[in-house]
Amino acid sequence: MERTIQKSVPVSGGSWVNVDVYGNPDLPGLLILPGVMSDARSWAAVARSVNAWPSVTVVNRRGRRPSGPLTAEYSIGVEVDDLVQVLSAIPEPVSIFGWSYGGLITLLAADEHPVEHLIAYEPVLPPFARHALSDLKEAAAQSDRGRSVEIVNLDISGFSAEHVDILRADAKQWEALCELAEPLYDELSALDAAHLPDVLAGNVERVDLIIGQHNRSIEPYGTSFDRISRRIPNARVHQLDGNGHLAHIESPGQLGRFIDATLASV
Repeated sequence: MERTIQKSVPVSGGSWVNVDVYGNPDLPGLLILPGVMSDARSWAAVARSVNAWPSVTVVNRRGRRPSGPLTAEYSIGVEVDDLVQVLSAIPEPVSIFGWSYGGLITLLAADEHPVEHLIAYEPVLPPFARHALSDLKEAAAQSDRGRSVEIVNLDISGFSAEHVDILRADAKQWEALCELAEPLYDELSALDAAHLPDVLAGNVERVDLIIGQHNRSIEPYGTSFDRISRRIPNARVHQLDGNGHLAHIESPGQLGRFIDATLASV
């Protein structure tokens, strides 16, 4: 399906959150909430490949253009409040999908706003990336966005130096990554400071957790996934074969079909 409208939702601190809507904006469907180093544009191909819902709403979280700034009071609680505000401004979605940091935000928001069906792809939880925070803080203080991109790829995600060289060789792609890295320190600091309940999404009728095959029980995403799964005892766990954390970039059509399949099995 194609994008039909874009709207802006006012949120706290004088900021705002833009959402891209694909399909019929008057009908409730699927809401997608990206994580760090990601924005609504990064998820456009996935949104276009989803067919099980009449509409797909992709949230462009604060801190990435054209949405507003993080603001001084930023925390994961602010992110949860933002999502609740968005849910109040659109037709109530049938399902909510969150990726990585966005997955944790959706799980926390489900305790404050009724959610029928929640899907999370490799949600993370503290102390994820704690070891890299001091280096990210220094890079942020120096406004060295390129260094932040290196840190998140090398020291957090575990990619090789060759992988980073390939990213840097594409000037347009590198600049886009540098822009997405601008709020990275604040976002991962907020994640590290989060205090989570022992049970997540306890009131959600159906929770589907997805992990990429390449990350199964492997640091950092697989081990984080295992720890968060234990907080959602009734979740159904699925594996996306042939993929890791970046399935929305590397295999968006396959991921879209996989998300469709979760609704078919409800």
